[in-house]
Amino acid sequence: MAKNWCIGIIGGSGLYDIEGIEDQQWLSIETPWGEPSDEILFGRIGDVQVRFLPRHGRGHPVAPGELNSRANIDALKRAGCTDVLAISAVGSLREEIEPGRFAIAEQFIDNTKNRASSFFTSGCVAHVSMADPVCPRLSEMAAKAITAAKGKVATGATYLAMEGPQFSTRAESHMYRAWGADIIGMTAMPEAKLAREAELPYALVGMATDYDCWREGEDAVEVAAVLEQMKANGDLAKKALMGFIKALPKTRKASPIDTCLDTAIITAPEERDPELLARLDAVAGRALNPK
Repeated sequence: MAKNWCIGIIGGSGLYDIEGIEDQQWLSIETPWGEPSDEILFGRIGDVQVRFLPRHGRGHPVAPGELNSRANIDALKRAGCTDVLAISAVGSLREEIEPGRFAIAEQFIDNTKNRASSFFTSGCVAHVSMADPVCPRLSEMAAKAITAAKGKVATGATYLAMEGPQFSTRAESHMYRAWGADIIGMTAMPEAKLAREAELPYALVGMATDYDCWREGEDAVEVAAVLEQMKANGDLAKKALMGFIKALPKTRKASPIDTCLDTAIITAPEERDPELLARLDAVAGRALNPK
């Protein structure tokens, strides 16, 4: 069924607000999974409803390993989002993805260790498919918007999600390259998994800030250099984001991801935990309580 767009934007390091949003209002959203990283900026760009969440909070107070991604995704779902576009600063593991280039993630390798990665725990078990973890429609539109903004873009990238907050050792950086990863960051997992469980089509735009530490003679990654490159990327990212939203089709056609829980929930109805079901009201209410 066609419905109107409501785009959730998750802003990564260096992207704590977006310009051009009309009728702006920061609103606090309570979730049964705890507190999100920050309030959500409600507004619109033209006829498109926009919800913006700074992933680390305004001013960057939240460390990557301590992000409450369940609360963040739940809050975006409660805010009415139909789709999510995530922006992230990333390190590059490939020569051709030079600092300053944008990379559209197509696959993920999850090497995180200490993060709650599912809404569906014992009492209501579900297994969503992550074979194709991003929405191809959103990814294609994001790539076109970056090109239209005169940015350089690589597509089809594999994103390695590491625990952090430390940067990689040189040995790890070489290992990740051998695994087939193209870009590296600390935040896309379990974010992408949770978005799928919440039936939210998800795409990720990585902004390459450095070459990690795999290159011969490459300096170790330093925060100052990363911040400098993020600042250089920032204006282009905001311009591309505005172009992405303005170029959305007037009507949002249905996505298979909109109903992915229909074939994912395995726990029999009579065995489902009422307390957990109550917590799942936003992310899985459509599937758990069909009309």
